Amino acid sequence: MTWDARLWGALLVVCGVIFLDGLDVSMVGMSLPSIGADLGVSLASLQWVVTGYVLGYGGLLLLGGRTADLLGRRRVFLIALAVFAVVSMLSSLATNPELLIAARFVKGVAAAFTAPAALSIITTTFHEGPDRNRALSIFTTCAASGFSMGLILGGALTEVGWRWTFLAPGPVALIVLLFAIKLIPNSPRDDAAGGYDVPGAITVTGGMLSLVYAVVGAEHAGWVSVQTIGLFALAAVLLAGFVAIEQRTKHPLVRLGILRNASLRRANLAILTVFGSYVAFQLIGTLYLQNLLGWSSFETALGFLPAGLLVATLSPNIGKVVDRVGTEKMIIVAMALFVAGYALSLRIGPESAYFSTVFPTIMLLGLGFAIGFPSLNIQAVSGVPDHEQGLASGLFNTSNQVGGAVVLAIVTAVISSQTAGVSAPTGVLSAYKSGLGVVTGIAALGLVIALSGLRGLKARRAAEEREAAELAAVQDELAAEEMTPAA
Repeated sequence: MTWDARLWGALLVVCGVIFLDGLDVSMVGMSLPSIGADLGVSLASLQWVVTGYVLGYGGLLLLGGRTADLLGRRRVFLIALAVFAVVSMLSSLATNPELLIAARFVKGVAAAFTAPAALSIITTTFHEGPDRNRALSIFTTCAASGFSMGLILGGALTEVGWRWTFLAPGPVALIVLLFAIKLIPNSPRDDAAGGYDVPGAITVTGGMLSLVYAVVGAEHAGWVSVQTIGLFALAAVLLAGFVAIEQRTKHPLVRLGILRNASLRRANLAILTVFGSYVAFQLIGTLYLQNLLGWSSFETALGFLPAGLLVATLSPNIGKVVDRVGTEKMIIVAMALFVAGYALSLRIGPESAYFSTVFPTIMLLGLGFAIGFPSLNIQAVSGVPDHEQGLASGLFNTSNQVGGAVVLAIVTAVISSQTAGVSAPTGVLSAYKSGLGVVTGIAALGLVIALSGLRGLKARRAAEEREAAELAAVQDELAAEEMTPAA
């Protein structure tokens, strides 16, 4: 496929959404200690600034993907992006933690409709193979670029005031919206596709919210308290109800049969561990550099920046490597880099030198994301028909955000339980190391999941080659018939 100027424009506009997502996540991450100090928020409550966003995002992504398929990707993309822009600016006016968390949740809901619409626009515009792989590599490069710029802007703006980090994405989103109106191709509404699975969306979102709240509240209420056990039970009931609804409803939010795709399953489980471990690591790293080593928010941003620069530099070429090597091997390499990076972070001390302790971890994580994120995106939608690309995109992004919410809640609970009443740097450092131990274990689980993809790899490759050969033969036969003059 030849990419003309309009196609390039549409791709870059769609990439603007993932750029905004990366920008928002990294900017807010840099400002968390300042928010906590200004609003008097504890660590357990502070994590809800991040968790509120990812719960709104992850909880409604499946509905967002379904809505994009039903109403038309362009319509959903534009409306949700407008909401994202407005809420971004309003959230900067929040005067207490509750309003701030609520605004973050609504902003996450808006992102839950823009992200799957954006990804499904790419996967239905570019044919599966080199063109789609190239487009997805550019997509992930924009995410890394947004993350890198967000680090710098977040660090700089936090020095002025943390509210600026919440305001800044709004005008950027409005600019993207103006270009999107002109460049995003229209996709018709699918009136024959059925309706919406609102009960499914409510049960899956409520189940995840109950699960995260149970983990976060267990520190104060106790792991065997009525509150904690009740919340875990509620989460189990709601999630089981979600599965039951999907099996019985005429138009399910998730067609459970799509999970028979082994590549899709592995990609979703792997991204859950990847994003979950990184969000928790970023929180620990930010607190460690600012609270223990006394770094400013801008210095902290510069400390994290090399990872984002690596991803932005290397990701555009990963699609070509995937074409030759395959996603399975690329993902295994990425997961091994994550495990090594997090394991090295356990060496931090109360007066550690950045370049001997933190920097190696940052570089390994950057390499891991540069290799792994494009590969996981490609694997998650590979072999999925066009009419379910929105669903596959929603599933992948849901796993991404659910991993962030659940792992962050677990790690925060571990750290909070050890820092209660502790102010000595050695005690705080010990708690941070415990959290990093959990992060390393989650990443190791992701490596095990990736390694399972090697089982039966040769047989799958042979089958794919046979299918490609058969398709090529059919195409050649049709071309020959077209060239043969009629009798």
